[in-house]
Amino acid sequence: MEFRVDRTEFADAVGRAARALPGRTPVPVLGGLLLEAGAGRLAVTGFDFEAAVRAEADAEVTAPGRVLVPGRRLLDVCRVLPDGPVGCALEGSRFTVEADGTRFGLSTLPLAEYPSPPGPPAPYGTVDAAAFATAVAQAAVAAGRDDTLPLLTGVQLRLDGGEMTLSASDRYRYAVRRLEWKPEAAAGDGVVETLLPARRLLDAARSLGRCGDVRIGWEPGGGGGLVGFEGGRTRTALRLLDGRLPSYTSLFDMAGAAVAEVAREDLAEAVRRVAVVAEANSPVRLDFSAGGSLRLRAGYGDDVAAQRLPATLSGADEMPVAFNPAYLLDALTSFESPRVRLELLGAGQRALLHAVPGDGEEGAGAAAGEHRHLLMSVKELV
Repeated sequence: MEFRVDRTEFADAVGRAARALPGRTPVPVLGGLLLEAGAGRLAVTGFDFEAAVRAEADAEVTAPGRVLVPGRRLLDVCRVLPDGPVGCALEGSRFTVEADGTRFGLSTLPLAEYPSPPGPPAPYGTVDAAAFATAVAQAAVAAGRDDTLPLLTGVQLRLDGGEMTLSASDRYRYAVRRLEWKPEAAAGDGVVETLLPARRLLDAARSLGRCGDVRIGWEPGGGGGLVGFEGGRTRTALRLLDGRLPSYTSLFDMAGAAVAEVAREDLAEAVRRVAVVAEANSPVRLDFSAGGSLRLRAGYGDDVAAQRLPATLSGADEMPVAFNPAYLLDALTSFESPRVRLELLGAGQRALLHAVPGDGEEGAGAAAGEHRHLLMSVKELV
């Protein structure tokens, strides 16, 4: 095996494939990256049973072949390679990487022990890459981080006609984002609903964000099924999680709620500012008044902070609520609109955030979709 490749393309392909490498694994070969050279191209694959990422680059192939090399080590080598062409070759059991007088030798892993990565699932439709990356980030912010509750670490993907819905919840918040997509004829009229690992989906969406369109493939089968995402020269397949998230329909019914509107970035900056005096997990209190103001407060005793902002309130003369500041900031920064609307039921109850109609992402028309983020307010006000 021997080939030459541009350093930038080589490092990019290795970096993309390395996203699938497990942090820790009892199976040493899963820490490897599979390099396949042939027919004027180099393919780099990372695989850990939950996800498979394959990235390609143009290459001048002198001798085709396959090799499995330690992934983290190869990624480190790519980061320090000088610019220009890179020559790679398999010399016995050693893989060499050489560029501009700098030469690295890497051990190889047993190729025969490497499991076969899954092929691409059957094509199902396409979605705009940039819109998809934004939507995934807006939904995934509400996914749980506790691996002992795998159901809550996922993003639920629903495909129904020309509408895609992404949703996630960690029990304390629930984010839902809708956007348009283009199903293929093979998709038919059926509804697809699957649960994907949020971190993996977020990595895939970010890596494909500049690819124009993302082609989506689907292979049913519960926890054994796959959803594939392909754009440019990168292909990702994600194994499905078992289960489904609870319905959010009744949670998002905010009948009788008071409605407040405020500048999003101003509110986010005020939360960051006053929260510096708060102890860990201490809430930030928001006092809305019909007089057109919002007062933020945080802290206890002598360690306190407060700030006022202009805001509107309808449906009540005043509305005091309090939130975990980290959760509130996550919600606010997930929006792109200049202003946000908060539907408030009171302390210890639900609060629903969405963009002000005619502002930002929801004002751009149906193609921009709909983004809503539910938070639970704190029972005890500061």
